[in-house]
Amino acid sequence: MTEDGLVDEQRVERQEGRQLLTIGAFAARARLSPKALRLYDRLGLLPPAHVDEVSGYRYYRAEQAERARLVALLRQLDMPLAHIAELVRLDGARASDRLTAYWAQAEARFASQRTLAEYLRGRLSGSSDMYEKFVVETVDVPEQVVLTESRHTLSDELPVWIPASLGRLEEAALECGGITGAPFVVYHSEVSTESDGPVESCVPVADEALARAWAASHGRSRTTAVRIEPAHRLACTRITKAQVAHPQILAAFEAVEAWMSEHDLDYAGPCREVYFTDWDAAGPEDPVCDVAFPVKGFSPSAGIPSPSGGISSASGGISSPSGV
Repeated sequence: MTEDGLVDEQRVERQEGRQLLTIGAFAARARLSPKALRLYDRLGLLPPAHVDEVSGYRYYRAEQAERARLVALLRQLDMPLAHIAELVRLDGARASDRLTAYWAQAEARFASQRTLAEYLRGRLSGSSDMYEKFVVETVDVPEQVVLTESRHTLSDELPVWIPASLGRLEEAALECGGITGAPFVVYHSEVSTESDGPVESCVPVADEALARAWAASHGRSRTTAVRIEPAHRLACTRITKAQVAHPQILAAFEAVEAWMSEHDLDYAGPCREVYFTDWDAAGPEDPVCDVAFPVKGFSPSAGIPSPSGGISSASGGISSPSGV
């Protein structure tokens, strides 16, 4: 008879002086499969009360069914087994807090996935409604000296890396004559859950010589550099803090690209996000970011309006995550 059957239960009872259940009997009581119980044993989630030295058969106490059912219920919440292993080792209050924290993260993930599904439905249906809410304009940007930090990074790391890198550069700018324009982030190649850019955070500064001296002394630990950003024209749309979240920001980029195509404008550089206000102080509906593409081929006779509220300058620090 296999381990899954009711194997010589009385012999084990006499050895241990208490009632034990074979894995088959315990699986039926706990409403789990023997295969799941073996996996939980290997992971330390639910070790058997006794393992026969000769046969290797597992035996369980009846009261272990409560933990088995708890593990099964937590799995119904799609909680990873590694997280469950941590949770079941905690006392009641701390276990409850851990579950609360996990579910808050899950709900945030569900909200993001719901928004992504809505975006994809609009995209698959060919609806133009998702672009109509974006007003696209052009703005001329003068030549700038920029202090930069670059990194290969996946999209889920951007909300942490962008504010951290901009914060470091803004602090450095104090030693380089100060900030002279709005910080921005350049995407030199695709950034997604599978593609890692690279991405470049940039802060315009006043003094090129001081900036190069700072980069020479600090650039070894991070990919820090100084470069001249030539004067250029941007096609851009302004978005709110709520719209920076993924995937709304994808629709903003696509709206700018659709507008560029409509007006026969060519790409003159990689796309970027320009952060012109204090992210932490902004509310969900406050404008915080210009989504932009450098463009060429602009003709004044084309009748494209000049921006009345283009990219603003910033004299203070800015910290912002990205949803791209």
